[in-house]
Amino acid sequence: MAAVAVPAFANAATSGGVSTARSKLTLIAPAAPGGGWDGFARESQQALRSDGIVNNPQVINVPGAGGTIGLSQFVQTPGREDALLVTGGVMVGAIELADNPESMDDVVPIARMADDFAALVVPADSEFQTLDDFIAAWKKDPGAASIGGGSLGSIDHLLSGMLAKEVGIDPKEVNYVAYSGGGEALTSLLSHTTAAGMSGYNEVSDQIEAGTLRALAISSKERLEGVDVPTFREQGYEVSMSNWRGIVAAPGISAEAKEEFIQIATEMRESDEWQDAVKRNSWTDSFATGEEFEQFIDSEVATAQEIVKDLGL
Repeated sequence: MAAVAVPAFANAATSGGVSTARSKLTLIAPAAPGGGWDGFARESQQALRSDGIVNNPQVINVPGAGGTIGLSQFVQTPGREDALLVTGGVMVGAIELADNPESMDDVVPIARMADDFAALVVPADSEFQTLDDFIAAWKKDPGAASIGGGSLGSIDHLLSGMLAKEVGIDPKEVNYVAYSGGGEALTSLLSHTTAAGMSGYNEVSDQIEAGTLRALAISSKERLEGVDVPTFREQGYEVSMSNWRGIVAAPGISAEAKEEFIQIATEMRESDEWQDAVKRNSWTDSFATGEEFEQFIDSEVATAQEIVKDLGL
């Protein structure tokens, strides 16, 4: 898929311009079809199309390396004013983990759109009934209490390191088992190959509701409406992290193009179609633009750098 996307970048980049963004906007999802970023991009595409915000929004997938391949290709088209790159917390972690030459400094922040959160879960028949139960065992033998989750540098991974540090475990001792997909992580958890799992709540909510998994905590700062899972913080652990999703523009765009992109994102966020998507996906509306979004990215990068260093990666 990545090989197909490269000429698509080049072809679309030849006709930039502010007016082009309204007539044909390309959303680049730096992940394979079916993943979180792809789903986010396609929900955005539908909202933009159904409300007439953009006449012909398209989605291109450029998978690989936690989004950094898509990022690297995107910044090679400076001044491009007809495309936006989907980004988020996973990419921030991947940049730091891989010491990627391109970073969030190389793009123009447009909007933070939505957050979802990770949950620490165990099988229904696990000996761990509560978060305190798990942490007590974890502190006794960090290596034995393994945690399965997404790729190295993912929110699941960073959050595991953050929690370890909070409870007094050297993050380097965390036995984190990375999986390329949620299905593999779930299988390992249910077969007791791993003691616990760290996963996006949306990915495990069905199993929690069915009673297959038990959620011990969720990484939001406050309890989520309609989600009966306690936060880490309310259980005495100052740990919170969001898997945020947003959009950024190519470097070198004009101030007018940036404002137009922000206006497009604002109209999308206010649309009924987008609000329905937020509810369907159990996302939290975290809309932010301008300086607020830029400062948030700076904070996220600093946090990721600290955690990656603590993990010894």
